[in-house]
Amino acid sequence: MSDLTVTDIIAVVFDFDDTLMPDSTTKLLRSYNIKPEEFWPTASGLLKEGYDQPSAYIRLLLENVGDGKPLGRLTNRALADFGATLDGDYYRGLPDFFDDLRAQVGSKFKNINIEYYIISGGLQAILQGNNIVAKYFSGIYACQLGESKETGIVSHIKRSVTFTEKTRYLFEINKGVKQADSDVNPFLVNEDIPSDKRRVPFKNIIYVGDGLTDIPCFSTVKIFGGQAFGIFDPANQENTKRAIEKFLVPRRVIGMYAPQFGPTDQLGSLLRMWVMKRATEIQVEREMAIKAASPLGL
Repeated sequence: MSDLTVTDIIAVVFDFDDTLMPDSTTKLLRSYNIKPEEFWPTASGLLKEGYDQPSAYIRLLLENVGDGKPLGRLTNRALADFGATLDGDYYRGLPDFFDDLRAQVGSKFKNINIEYYIISGGLQAILQGNNIVAKYFSGIYACQLGESKETGIVSHIKRSVTFTEKTRYLFEINKGVKQADSDVNPFLVNEDIPSDKRRVPFKNIIYVGDGLTDIPCFSTVKIFGGQAFGIFDPANQENTKRAIEKFLVPRRVIGMYAPQFGPTDQLGSLLRMWVMKRATEIQVEREMAIKAASPLGL
């Protein structure tokens, strides 16, 4: 940057379920007395019929909506109200992490902002209803349900966020495409924007996720100079093995960590360190650009 008054942005992008808190859809099912241990295997079975993962579980979810069915007359408003009950479900160190990171950067650097985003295969209405999401996150990209004009209840899939679709939203963040504009014109992400004109360079993006659906985001961010951190449940041996095979061995992430975001937790401290390191690099790049632009090179 040639101008110290320019504001640079560092974007910390999260998956939501099993990254920031235990799976919210599973909790939704339990709240309506639907057994997750039966629901999820049935949804997985639809994958063999050619369904994408989010489309499979949403189809099964919608089959449980309606009079006399477990989810009853479910609406997006009801989903948002459910999301508001999840504030106490966040993993250790959250939401303090969000304030702490901004304060840490703000105390040492000028004109460097921290923004938080969610890219999730979960239900957007749940996320939008959550108070902590509303307070801290600049963008929420997740699956959306449409409502019947006749009944007002959710009746169809409006948007399904697959693992490859997740990378679309990374590029929207990178290019500075406003979410409201993208909602009505999804092709805006294809606009040709020179790399030096993009709002958030990929080297300023860090991605945090837990599952196989996050692999394209891990790879995209790393290829373009950003960083990726993987999350797994250390108590789950199957997930631990999968994490090592799919994430660590191919070097898609810098490491795999328990979902603990406190300043002394391994993940929490490393995220803080990476952001501070990147902020320092931005400051050095600014000063070098100004020096290079000086007639005397001073």
